[in-house]
Amino acid sequence: MLNANWRAGADGTDGQFELMLVTEDGQRHTVAPSPAAVAALVALARAGTVLLWDPTDRVIVAANVVGDWLPLDWSAEPRAD
Repeated sequence: MLNANWRAGADGTDGQFELMLVTEDGQRHTVAPSPAAVAALVALARAGTVLLWDPTDRVIVAANVVGDWLPLDWSAEPRAD
């Protein structure tokens, strides 16, 4: 899950974004990217990619930008079929 907050700055400035990434295990991680980075991340999230968060290295991996590496319903949690 990807959530965004924006805090207004002084008039004429971009303000400050903060993203909260909630992983499958319920852990919440926050990052404060630039407005341009937020726009890119939102575009990736809306483009049918699978976003994977590496909290140790603070890296978001966008899978399936071109081609299919992981299915859209991919989950690290085993499914009960």
